Amino acid sequence: MGKEANGVSRSRFEMFTNSDEAVINKKLPKELLLRIFSFLDVVTLCRCAQVSRVIWNVLALDGSNWQRIDLFDFQRDIEGRVVENISKRCGGFLRKLSLRGCLGVGDSALRTFSQNCRNIELLSLNGCTKITDSEGCPFLEQLNISWCDQVTKDGIQALVRSCPGLKGLFLKGCTQLEDEALKHIGAHCPELVTLNLQTCSQITDEGLIIICRGCHRLQSLCISGCANITDAILHALGQNCPRLRILEVARCSQLTDVGFTTLARVSVIHFQFKNLYKRKNTGNDLPQKSLSHCELITDDGIRHLGSGPCAHDRLEVIELDNCPLITDASLEHLKSCHSLDRIELYDCQQITRAGIKRLRTHLPNIKVHAYFAPVTPPPSVGGSRQRFCRCCVLL
Repeated sequence: MGKEANGVSRSRFEMFTNSDEAVINKKLPKELLLRIFSFLDVVTLCRCAQVSRVIWNVLALDGSNWQRIDLFDFQRDIEGRVVENISKRCGGFLRKLSLRGCLGVGDSALRTFSQNCRNIELLSLNGCTKITDSEGCPFLEQLNISWCDQVTKDGIQALVRSCPGLKGLFLKGCTQLEDEALKHIGAHCPELVTLNLQTCSQITDEGLIIICRGCHRLQSLCISGCANITDAILHALGQNCPRLRILEVARCSQLTDVGFTTLARVSVIHFQFKNLYKRKNTGNDLPQKSLSHCELITDDGIRHLGSGPCAHDRLEVIELDNCPLITDASLEHLKSCHSLDRIELYDCQQITRAGIKRLRTHLPNIKVHAYFAPVTPPPSVGGSRQRFCRCCVLL
């Protein structure tokens, strides 16, 4: 044994310093090295592949390391050649693929992945506006084609028929979709758990009722901005979707208290009626526009929700922004909902601070988000000066 140096024998120290390649090649099994490389992101793997030593290139480009790919922070202006190379490199190993924001990706790129990477389970094409009508992958469980506004009913039909196990479908901003597309979803997606149809403005009760009847496992539904929706969809949800947990109906101005009588039987834990204002576009989310009120919701509708058999123990969030008919009586109806964690009351003009304080005596840990806009002054007061709201107050 050589002389000790900081607790490491000289022979062992030299073994780990004289030949870097020998350490990787001979001292660690390939399986362990691949496991280490599996924690690297796409950018780091590509850098490792450029190292001159052959072993680094082989390890970095091994298909088992390419099970998850997100090109958003790497290269969004990808070309067809790059897509083909990635799909061949990943092959059957690829499980999760995100091409969100890749504006150059079209149907041909999607077909390439479908042919070479048949085991994809999660696919995000959010904002890939060149996508029109393409088939999916047979094992796909979650598909996001939000803001792909060229997708039509024919594309939806091809996708859902080729993806029988689909559980999550995000179609936000797909403005060409009509009820015919929803009929295909209802007929071919019995496992569907999450569905987002925000701002799909052409859909009506007819298409959504078919989805309710065909997708009994549905737990989360967003139809914000679908102005043609009426109480009929609330009845259909109450009768066909017992597992529903999250319902977002912002800007569905035709909904009334009548529909919530039936819906109250469902154990929804998150209700959203709120008005979603425009917000700045970020890399993770394209603009949301929901600029009107659910103006017909009254205290009676909240009474049905608060007195439902599941509300007392399961209702966790209710957002009532810009519901002008809501008063303190609604808060009284919710005081027995012991699981209620948060309520939003932005610009509910008839809600008072006194009503909120009474609610908090029953639910001391509840988070109340509210602000109170000033009443518009009469023409004789303040002239024609524009009205401004006071800053938000978290009570």
